[in-house]
Amino acid sequence: MPQINWIIILVLILGILGKSDIIAAAAAILLVIDYVNLERFLPTLERRGLELGLLFLVISVLVPFAANKVDGRVILNSFFSLPGLLALIGGAVATSLNGQGLHMLQQRPELMIALVFGSILGIIFLKGIPVGPLMAGGIAALLMRLLGQWP
Repeated sequence: MPQINWIIILVLILGILGKSDIIAAAAAILLVIDYVNLERFLPTLERRGLELGLLFLVISVLVPFAANKVDGRVILNSFFSLPGLLALIGGAVATSLNGQGLHMLQQRPELMIALVFGSILGIIFLKGIPVGPLMAGGIAALLMRLLGQWP
């Protein structure tokens, strides 16, 4: 079995142990792609997979608005409240960190295993919820930058 399969199997196990269904499912899908010799689709997944995932994420967040479950006046008023302004700032900072995390993972994909393992530690010891590698990568990139380990 090639080395990459062992890495993907490790990610699958860590995803299962960390109760991260998304990570476990992604690893399982990659193993199936490898098993049924569909490696020719890997470059397309690498180029477009993130965009497709983000598309579905944005759709899921916008569904309450499309279903008219949120009043437009409530949304407008939230921008002028302290929690609304803090949410706006938090969204901007999180998006910036996510971009840094994506860049770091593209440049240093070997760090993904450490991010997954760190997420498991956060679940176990900090009662956290795994939401994805981009934010974890963004925080790691920020810490690396502060310690002079990242450009």
